[in-house]
Amino acid sequence: MKKIFLLLFVLVNIIGCKQKTEDVKKTSTVTTPISEKKWWKEAVVYQIYPRSFKDSDGDGIGDIKGIISKLDYIKSLGVDVIWLNPIYTSPNADNGYDVSDYENINKEYGTMQDFDALLKGMHERGLKLVMDMVLNHSSIEHKWFKAARSSRTSPYRDYYHWWPAEKGKPTPRWSFFDVDANAWKYDSLTNAYYLHYFSYQQPDLNWENPKVRQEIYKMMNFWLDKGIDGFRMDAFQYASKDTTFPVFPDGYTKDIQNYYGKGPNLHAYIQEMNREVFSRGDIMTVAEGAGTNPKDAMNFVDPTRHELDMAYHFEGIDLKVIPDTTASPKFDLLKMKSVYSLWDGGFAEKGWISVFLANHDQPRMLSHWGNDTPHFRDLSSKLLTTFVLSMRATPYYYYGDELGMENIRFDNIEDYDDITVKNRYQALKKTGGNVKKFIEELKFSERDNGRTPMQWDNSGNAGFGTGKPWLKVNPDYTTVNVAAQEKDPNSTLNYFRNFIKLRKSEPTLIYGKYTLLDKDNKQVYAYLRERDGKKILVLLNFSDKPATVNIGLDYKNAIILSDNYPISSTDKTLRPYEALVLAL
Repeated sequence: MKKIFLLLFVLVNIIGCKQKTEDVKKTSTVTTPISEKKWWKEAVVYQIYPRSFKDSDGDGIGDIKGIISKLDYIKSLGVDVIWLNPIYTSPNADNGYDVSDYENINKEYGTMQDFDALLKGMHERGLKLVMDMVLNHSSIEHKWFKAARSSRTSPYRDYYHWWPAEKGKPTPRWSFFDVDANAWKYDSLTNAYYLHYFSYQQPDLNWENPKVRQEIYKMMNFWLDKGIDGFRMDAFQYASKDTTFPVFPDGYTKDIQNYYGKGPNLHAYIQEMNREVFSRGDIMTVAEGAGTNPKDAMNFVDPTRHELDMAYHFEGIDLKVIPDTTASPKFDLLKMKSVYSLWDGGFAEKGWISVFLANHDQPRMLSHWGNDTPHFRDLSSKLLTTFVLSMRATPYYYYGDELGMENIRFDNIEDYDDITVKNRYQALKKTGGNVKKFIEELKFSERDNGRTPMQWDNSGNAGFGTGKPWLKVNPDYTTVNVAAQEKDPNSTLNYFRNFIKLRKSEPTLIYGKYTLLDKDNKQVYAYLRERDGKKILVLLNFSDKPATVNIGLDYKNAIILSDNYPISSTDKTLRPYEALVLAL
């Protein structure tokens, strides 16, 4: 009997151990939120500013047919998604970010039939389209605002924020674009002020009105029915407002994102939008400036909250760059490493972020972060590409950066088109400010530097179009252009293509853990990417001098996956602007 009991005891323990082993196996293969595969995590996003990409009809403005004519080029880059800046009907006070009809195409860009052909052509090539949605404000030319300002009793009056003049002047609010930085505009038609965080031609929509929200959701579903693949919400962090308009403390403009970007109902509105729009399909969603820090941003993209897919933060891009007239602008690399490591750490377990170094609101990536002098422009451009494409985030890449396009640096204020520049210039003149210094600073910081026409070849207007371009072409187009770089296997263009191939062939570069190395090195940004036992080391010398790496790892016999120098080396000393990627 004792033998029988002993045998049963052994069998029970064996079965129990086996079960525990199976449980461990199951646990070890459980997909965590951060490693859960999604197409938009693996995608590379290519942003197109339509006015500047390709002009098909000779009017000097890029258009939809122009984009269609270059779809094969875009496909050849290896990118997966096109983020298209606004193409809706607009009077163009802010180049399309003042929408007068959300469901029609601006005649400058073409027709709805052209748009349908664009979407069809993209999908045939396996490309996806993300539309830019301007949801915080409309144009003063929108039918809603025209009706709203016609009468205080108009059914559209509450589509916007109004302050009756008989109550006196409204509570002060700051404007990003206004000459006097005043976000309240007096309207004599109804003796009232309306709110505009941006230009007076961009009145803020009243998201607290459920009718407005339903109109917006209906419009967004209109584009989903067309077959688009996602949305980028412009300035949406400002949509929710405390309509009692309390007094803000002195100096609040220094922390404007916290006062403007954390409205009382913002998350409730995004969750409602998710239910009404996003839940319809497997689309990609991202909001501009979601959150001022990783903790706040997580509230937008935590999968359990059912809001957005990824955060698009500004803390990295907003790092102060110091102009240096002897070379390219300088920045604090230690601060850059700290910021990007902080944001990666905030999303190490769940949620997802984007990574970018340029967009339509920034100067050129090369001029802002790299060195656009002739000797180092190619090397530093390739280094920046390496950084953007090797981080744990969805890379966003701005048109022309694959060529190493640089700031145009206008000498005359008349050459600029940007509404912000024009208004700031007028404000300086009114207050007796230093206009000359302002124009010099624009050469480093102004966003029109990043909006010059795409440089296709060395023919007239860089092959952009036959008519006079809406913004001058950078004079360096004769040497910096697609046609020239297509022929050169070592060009920045082909480096971009090759690194995208590397990223897609190495899941470690997409989902792998990120670890900052050599933290206090003022020249080198070094980090390790790890996944399933595989380790990839990224070494980036952000300086124009040789730099020593101190990472505590032996990589002399590592496999070189990528190097921006023609002759590769695994020496401990990195050459100026060297970008070395190694499999350990």
